[in-house]
Amino acid sequence: MRVIISGASGLIGTALCNTLRSDGHDVVALVRRAAAESEIHWDPANGVLAADALDGADAVVHLAGAGIGDKRWTDEYKQEILQSRIRSTTLLAETIAASSNRPGVLLSGSAIGIYGASDGRDLDETSPVGSGFLADVCQQWELAAEAAWKAGTRVTFLRTGIVLSPAGGALKKMLPLFKLYLGGKFGNGKQWQSWISLPDEVGAIQHLLTAPVHGPVNLTAPNPVTNAEFAKTLGAALGRPSMVPVPAFGPKLLLGAELADALLFTGQKVLPRKLEHSGYTFQHPQLEQAFAALL
Repeated sequence: MRVIISGASGLIGTALCNTLRSDGHDVVALVRRAAAESEIHWDPANGVLAADALDGADAVVHLAGAGIGDKRWTDEYKQEILQSRIRSTTLLAETIAASSNRPGVLLSGSAIGIYGASDGRDLDETSPVGSGFLADVCQQWELAAEAAWKAGTRVTFLRTGIVLSPAGGALKKMLPLFKLYLGGKFGNGKQWQSWISLPDEVGAIQHLLTAPVHGPVNLTAPNPVTNAEFAKTLGAALGRPSMVPVPAFGPKLLLGAELADALLFTGQKVLPRKLEHSGYTFQHPQLEQAFAALL
């Protein structure tokens, strides 16, 4: 397959590119700098992408967007988070729709934040859109792909949970604290965390390149845990206690209240029903398995 990937230099994109190439696929990265071999230049902020850039590709995997937890959520940065997703997705979808030889599938990034904060209810792809900034962002992000599916390309939304890898993301930030015996639950620890190992994230995306699935698909492991369970399991995997709770005021002071609440002190109990029904088999369905493999 010829697969064009945005966000190819990120945590998920790098792992996905490496895996697809090792399996013999032709992988082309969309880049904002001058393009080298096996790259295509684009500038989504200014709507720049050659009209024929996607012609002949079998699939497009769209993973680009400003990092949710990279900076404090000022009004300016919240607009950057939103617009980086809407503009890039719209550009890809419209370019696909106008292509003379359209890609057969667009796997477009999204996140479980679309469900909003949950109180422990099971959430799947049939659950309604929630409220809050992340839910609004995800809803508009998905709607931006309209041109592609109207043109007949299969569009699947990758509603991704907390991706676990020691190389990046939340786990990389947590490991030093746990190794220094300073790890523990956030707040009361009752908030649900819907996680997925990086190998399963990549495996699920590979599976969805050919599985006849469209619309939203939750990319989370089938066994979400509370934050207290997450901390306890991570501590056990590292041979460290997880007895030091993190009070809410610290992260809220450091990150800002809205960002800290969204990422650390609220959560969702999300289940990957469409992914499982489509035939995907998880490498790491349990958190203990994931930590054993990753750490």
